[in-house]
Amino acid sequence: MTNETVTTTHRGELGEGRGRRGALLSRAGLLRDYAIVLCVLVLFVVLAASSDTFLTSTNLLNVLAGVAPTGIVAFAITYLLIVGEFDLSAGAIFVLTGVLSAKLYKDLGVWPSILVALAAATGLGLLNGILVAYFRINSFVCTLATSLMMAGLGLVITKGFLLNVPDEDFAALGTNELLGVKWSIWLLVIAALVSGFVLSRTKLGRWLYAVGGNPEAARLSGIDVRRMKLAAFAISGFAAGVGGAIVVSRTSTGQAGDGISVVFAAFAAVVVGGTSVAGGRGAIWRTVLGVLFLALITNGFNLLEVDVVYQNIIQGAIILLAVGADSLSRRTG
Repeated sequence: MTNETVTTTHRGELGEGRGRRGALLSRAGLLRDYAIVLCVLVLFVVLAASSDTFLTSTNLLNVLAGVAPTGIVAFAITYLLIVGEFDLSAGAIFVLTGVLSAKLYKDLGVWPSILVALAAATGLGLLNGILVAYFRINSFVCTLATSLMMAGLGLVITKGFLLNVPDEDFAALGTNELLGVKWSIWLLVIAALVSGFVLSRTKLGRWLYAVGGNPEAARLSGIDVRRMKLAAFAISGFAAGVGGAIVVSRTSTGQAGDGISVVFAAFAAVVVGGTSVAGGRGAIWRTVLGVLFLALITNGFNLLEVDVVYQNIIQGAIILLAVGADSLSRRTG
């Protein structure tokens, strides 16, 4: 056998190997992008067959109302992951918004207090963006630090006590209905539509994807990478504020805390939906399905009276599978 024949054979084997690897990566990509659709459909059918109360309008609307605050935060975290960043302080902003709303209520009234708290939440998001984008502090470390500071500020404001607001108007945002559907659900739908439109149909959305995919290439293309990250953090702060305003209105009580459970729940929904933790990939419609999937799991466990411990195990396993599929789809060699 000649050297040329050996070389040709070797190249053929390499090409075949690369072809198999390419097919594997393609399947992994499809799994990451569309497995959530099948999972939601299967879970919906299983719960409908297992529980007589699952398909009632009361139960389904309660599921959506319960997940609305976390879902709104999840949409903002989708933006952050797309640009390759993360915000641990979203939960603290979420809680602090409620504290500020309840604290300012007596002096400003219902809606002014909520609007001021939302402005403060957006400002805190901008602060995170400045620290990360302009001072180049790692977003995980930065938002961990600011989260601790915000949680401490909440304790200073409340002095460790609950801030009760005995006013029916204050509870309107979280409890009132329009056409038989709570305002919080309408806000969730509006947030999903607006977020999805911005990501898929505007220059801002394309720039966010470009920054997350390759920051240096985006910079060389004339995109202001720092402003894109600043915008993503500002959106995160505002979204956390909206979620916190819904919850404090629903409970009529402001309480200090770090809100870390809110961040974990929102992050889980985004990752399960198929948004890449490495940046540059993601979509709001997938986050919507991720939010619904985890909400249906919780609702199903409650309806079937299954121990919540198993729910945590299953959710953790699902997150690992989602991240594993994303990691596999990104391998190139």
